[in-house]
Amino acid sequence: MQVSVAELTKTFRSRHEEVRALDRVTLTTPAQRILTLLGPSGCGKTTLLRSIAGLENPDSGEITVGDDVVWSKARGIAFPPERRGLGMVFQSYAIWPHMTVFDNVAYPLRLRKVARHEVTRRVKGVLDMVQLGGLENRPATKLSGGQQQRVALARALVAEPKVILFDEPLSNLDAKLRESTRQELRGFIMSLGLSSVYVTHDRVEALAISDEVAVMHRGAIVERGTPTELYFQSDNPFVVDFVGRANFVQAKVVSHEGDGFALVDTRLGRLKAAAPAGIAPQEEVTMYFRAESVELVRSGSGGETNEFDGRVKASLFTGEAYEVRVDANGEEVLAKLGLADRVTEGDQVRLRVRPEWCRVLRTQS
Repeated sequence: MQVSVAELTKTFRSRHEEVRALDRVTLTTPAQRILTLLGPSGCGKTTLLRSIAGLENPDSGEITVGDDVVWSKARGIAFPPERRGLGMVFQSYAIWPHMTVFDNVAYPLRLRKVARHEVTRRVKGVLDMVQLGGLENRPATKLSGGQQQRVALARALVAEPKVILFDEPLSNLDAKLRESTRQELRGFIMSLGLSSVYVTHDRVEALAISDEVAVMHRGAIVERGTPTELYFQSDNPFVVDFVGRANFVQAKVVSHEGDGFALVDTRLGRLKAAAPAGIAPQEEVTMYFRAESVELVRSGSGGETNEFDGRVKASLFTGEAYEVRVDANGEEVLAKLGLADRVTEGDQVRLRVRPEWCRVLRTQS
């Protein structure tokens, strides 16, 4: 099942300002896949999700779920949330503290006046699925954060929705639990063959859980692709910077190599980088590469393309790697080095970034 939005706009107005939360957004979700809306606070991602759910009324545009138009300003269509066939998991979980686990999960079925025996069967089945079987009679207040998140998921699944929506569902969990829960959550969604729209501002969460990511900025979708495409192949400076730490280096084109690469002159030296077609010699551009793409060159193994020298300004041990800042001819380079590549402040080092990990952006973009 797919969700489509077409030319969706929404403006919030107050006495002192007007904010365009959605700016003619057009989007179709992939069927039986997870599409994540990623972006900073205030970019419009939650407004878009709430509009799809029926919790927000846009100013114009159209929303379709499967074959049904569920909202259209021009056609006067406005299905209420309960008629859209959607499930939703909120950031706060919206767990009722005065109810047991069973009653929380059964609530949407009882609203629909589903027969009692069918309620029992479906609630038991979904609780077993999310590994909460046996906790049916436990008060919601006696659950851990991770268990409450599963109750919210079970409640969204019990009504057998066509599509499930997630609004920052892991933001209230601690880092370790968040990591394990996102793996479980993706497993649940994939095993059920559900289509999902997932909202987060956490780029690691988005990259880990998604089949596709749509990056939003100032009410618009600025780029969409798979996690690896956005991380390594984006040509949008905002996206490059938002989805991960990158080194941006001003450069001038020397020549186009004809194999999708160009030679560019930088303060790091002459480097080879992946480049879009049509760039011309002497064109001013920006080149970028990720911190984890930087390699430490061992003594005696130098002389290859894309190597440069520098001095370590700072080295921070993070448990999994060393985050290192290097001064390379006045250009500060951030590198994420492995545990075997320990360096300390003041060390002279030689670094390498392979051409396939460097990418040229047109400066005017």
